Amino acid sequence: QLQASGGGYVQAGGSLRLSCAASGRTSSTLTMGWFRQAPGKEREFVAVVRRGDRNTFYAGSVKGRFSISRDNAKNTVYLQMNSLKPEDTAVYYCAATSLTPIQSMAYTPSTYDNWGRGTLVTVSS
Repeated sequence: QLQASGGGYVQAGGSLRLSCAASGRTSSTLTMGWFRQAPGKEREFVAVVRRGDRNTFYAGSVKGRFSISRDNAKNTVYLQMNSLKPEDTAVYYCAATSLTPIQSMAYTPSTYDNWGRGTLVTVSS
């Protein structure tokens, strides 16, 4: 199971750190990603850290502002979000798969078979 936390309300330019704790599986054996869904929009890829080689990939809209990391000792993956913009407002979901997907597949929600409940991030202008 995945448990996401850390969402909240922040002004534009501010920062938040989301956490995703994995239970039942060791997070180091999982590829773990973050997706988000804004009202009226489809779920979109944000960032992923791949199992094994621990490569990270980011959506272009967040590259340079967001950073994904994992703490295997705590079985937790983090998403550090800096320089937040109103367009970052969304429900953020963490997801996991035991696969080691190629980059293009890592961007695809259907690659992941385990999803946590979302955490809401609201960025005011």
